[in-house]
Amino acid sequence: MDQIKKESVLLRFSNIEELTQSDRKLLLLAREAVDSSYAPYSKFYVGCALLLANGVVIKGSNQENIAYPSGLCAERVAIFYAGSTYPDVAVIAMAITAKANLYEVKSPVMSCGACLQSISEYEVKFKQPIRTILQGETGEIYVSEKGTAAFLPFQFFIEELKRS
Repeated sequence: MDQIKKESVLLRFSNIEELTQSDRKLLLLAREAVDSSYAPYSKFYVGCALLLANGVVIKGSNQENIAYPSGLCAERVAIFYAGSTYPDVAVIAMAITAKANLYEVKSPVMSCGACLQSISEYEVKFKQPIRTILQGETGEIYVSEKGTAAFLPFQFFIEELKRS
């Protein structure tokens, strides 16, 4: 027996002023996106902003449904909209943030596995990682320059579907 070890490396920033101007702008747009969330059940509001290679910014927010599996996370709302509206344009960066009604979200919010897998599809399609900026309502900010691989080290890729 042996071990397979994959490590994640994130950059950690104390506050938004430490970010580059581009990352700061994207995070502020993700905060704006939170306001369009529809989350009457969880009271947990998530916003996502994507920067495309053509300079366009796409915003998405979580959209809940009383039948929980029928809702959609902010990340997939944004990435699917980008993919359907700009199918030949790569996503180069994304920012995700959240707030809640019942408490203050003080830690960076990580995407769920379904969102990470969906985002990784676009990284594979365009052969480049998507720089990812994460923050809660307040507190530290995490940045991944390696895209989804930092959060989902054993992703499912197209190679697994190819037959010889």
